[in-house]
Amino acid sequence: MSSDAAAVGTTGGPGAADGPGDGRSASAGTGAPPADSSGPADSSGPAGPESPDGPADSSDVYVSPSVSGAAKILVVGPMGVGKTTLISTVSEIKPLSTEATMTQAGARVDTAPPSAKTTTTVALDFGRITLGGELVLYLFGTPGQHRFLPAWKDLARGALGALALVDTRDLSASFDAIGHLEDLDVPFTVAVNAFPDSALHDEGELRTALDLLPRTPLVICDAREYRSSLKALISLVTHLIALNTAPSPASPVSPAATAAPLAPEPS
Repeated sequence: MSSDAAAVGTTGGPGAADGPGDGRSASAGTGAPPADSSGPADSSGPAGPESPDGPADSSDVYVSPSVSGAAKILVVGPMGVGKTTLISTVSEIKPLSTEATMTQAGARVDTAPPSAKTTTTVALDFGRITLGGELVLYLFGTPGQHRFLPAWKDLARGALGALALVDTRDLSASFDAIGHLEDLDVPFTVAVNAFPDSALHDEGELRTALDLLPRTPLVICDAREYRSSLKALISLVTHLIALNTAPSPASPVSPAATAAPLAPEPS
C-alpha cells in the first residue's frame, strides 16, 4: 500500500448504525423496520427490496421460493467507515448488530475513534438482501478494530466475496482490511463511502494509493442511501460473476472482466 494515501463461497442458506466515520446513522426510510412480534411471519410477503426508496417491509420473513442461489458476502473496513450503516440500510430483515460502547480500557490497543463515535462492532453485523428475486446475499460485517483481524479467518470461511469500504479522509486506515482480503484470497470490490467533508480524488490516484489491481472494481457510494449501497453490492456481484466466467489464462481477457470506470452517483 502506498504511504501517500494518508492524504487522501457460496452458502447453502441459512444495526444500529456504525456511522461512516462521524457517527451518522441510516437515513429515515432506508433502515430495516422493526420486527413484528405479534405473530408468526408471513412467508407470502416480498422477499426483496421492491420500493425505490428502500427495502420492502419484509422483516423476519422466509426467503422467497423463487430464490435459486445464495452467497455469503463480507462487508469490511476500518472502524467508523460505515459497515454497520450500509448493512442496516439495505437489509430486508431486522439486522443483527453487536455494537458495544467504547471505554478508556481499550485506548491502549485501539486506534482513536472519530470524535462523534462512541460504539464499535465487537463481533459481527448481519443482514440479508435479495437481488432480482433469485439471489440472496447474506451480509457479514466484520469488526473494524485491528485486534479483531484474527477473527476474520472464521468469518471469511465460505464467503464468495467482499465489499471493502474506504474513507478518503484516511485511506491508510483501510490498508489492513484490503491486505487481509488479499491474504485470505477473497475477491472484493472497493466502495469509497462519500462523506460531506471528503475531498474528491481522481480514480487513478485512489487506485495507486490503495495499490489495486486493474480488474478490481472501484465505486463511490453513500452507506446511508439505499440505492447507492445497492449499486455497490451489485458491482461486487457483477465482478464475482466476471471472475467465474473469465477465459483461461491462455485466452484474451474479456472486457467484462475489467473494472468499470469510477463515476459519481447520479442525482
